[in-house]
Amino acid sequence: MERRTLLLLCVPIAAGCARLMPEAPADDELLDGPVAGLTGEQHARFIAGDVAFNDEVFTAATGLGPLFVSTSCGSCHAGDGRGHPFTTLTRFGQWDATGNHYLAQGGPQLQHRALPGHAPEQLPAGAPHARLLPPPNTGLGFLEAVPDAALLALADPLDANGDGISGVPNWIALPAYVQPRQGALAQDGRYIGRFGRKGAVYDLLQQTATAYNQDMGIASTFEPVDTWTGGPTDPEVTDGTVGDVVFYLRTLKAPVQRDRDQPAVIAGEQVFHAVGCAKCHVPELHTGPSPIGPLANTTVRPFTDLLLHDMGTALDDGYTEGSALTNEWRTPPLWGLGLSPASQGGGCFLLHDGRATSIEQAIDLHGGEAQASRDAFNQLPATQREDLLRFLESL
Repeated sequence: MERRTLLLLCVPIAAGCARLMPEAPADDELLDGPVAGLTGEQHARFIAGDVAFNDEVFTAATGLGPLFVSTSCGSCHAGDGRGHPFTTLTRFGQWDATGNHYLAQGGPQLQHRALPGHAPEQLPAGAPHARLLPPPNTGLGFLEAVPDAALLALADPLDANGDGISGVPNWIALPAYVQPRQGALAQDGRYIGRFGRKGAVYDLLQQTATAYNQDMGIASTFEPVDTWTGGPTDPEVTDGTVGDVVFYLRTLKAPVQRDRDQPAVIAGEQVFHAVGCAKCHVPELHTGPSPIGPLANTTVRPFTDLLLHDMGTALDDGYTEGSALTNEWRTPPLWGLGLSPASQGGGCFLLHDGRATSIEQAIDLHGGEAQASRDAFNQLPATQREDLLRFLESL
C-alpha cells in the first residue's frame, strides 16, 4: 500500500517537472550539432572533438602561450557561430603577393596577450594589418568536400561574360603536413585555398593546427613552433586531439533555413537573384567524394563561390594573404546569417572585421565587383528591400 501511494505521488511530480523543463531549441535555431547520418563510432568522435573544442581551457600548466590570443577554441566561436569584435584577430605583415615581410617580428598574427613574465606582442610600426572576425564553423565539411573543378568552373578571372564579376581562387603553397585532397588541381605547385577571410587556408587540418599554435600558443607535431622564440618546441597537444577537433569541424551540420515557405522569404530570394547577389553568393554547391558518407555527393546551399573578389576601396585594409590582392576577399557563406546575433551577444557584427552592425550596412559597404548589386539594392522599392532582408535573415 505504501509503495503504491509513493508511485502515485511520483506521477504528478514527474509531470510537473516536465512542464517546468524548457523545450529544446528547434534545429533551425541552432548552429551547432552533428550532421545527420554519422555512424556510432563517428558520433563518438564528434563528441570527443566537441569537448576538445568547446570545453578545454588551456593554462600555463597545459601549454598555453607564452604568447596567445585566447585560452580555448570555443571562446572565439560561441555556439559555433560568428565571433564578436572583442575576439577579433589581428593579422599583419603582407601587402602583396611577395609574402609576409614581418615574420621576424611576430607575423603573421599578433598575439596580444602573454603569460606573466612575458611581454605581449605589439604591432610593428608601419606594418600592414587587418582585424579579422572569427567566422562561423558550421557546414565546413561540406565546403571542404566541394571539388576544385567546381570552384574553377565558377571563376571568371578575365570577366569573359562581361557581368563585372571576376572571381578567382587564392592559389597557396601547402604546409608539409597537408596532403592534397582527391582530385585536387594545382597551378605552379600551388593549390586552391578555401578557408579564412582571404581563402588562404587549404583544409580544416591546416586551419586547426594553425589556430592551436597562433591563437593559443599550443604546439603540435603539425605546427611545432614556440610563439615566444619562434623556434621549435615539443608538442603540447596530441595528434589524436587535433584529429578529433578536425573531425568535429568537418561534421558540424549545415545551418537550416527558417521560414523558407513564407511569401516574403520567397519573394526576397527572387530579389536576391534579380539584383545580382547570387553571382558571388552562389546559392548551391555540390560536393564530391568524401570518406565521411553524409558529406559525399550531395547538394548544399551555402550562398558562396569560395572565390576572391575585389570588394572596393572601403574594404581594402592594405593587408593580404597568399596570392590575394589587398582589396580581395573570399565570398563568405551566408548560411547561418540570421542566427548571428545569438553568438554575438544579441548584436550583429558583419563583414571581415565586424564593422557593419546591420545587414543593410554590410550591403552598403560593398564596392568593386559588388557595387552594381549594392546600387541596385539601394534603388529597390521599400517593400522589395524588406523582402530581401527577410530572406537574408531566414538563412
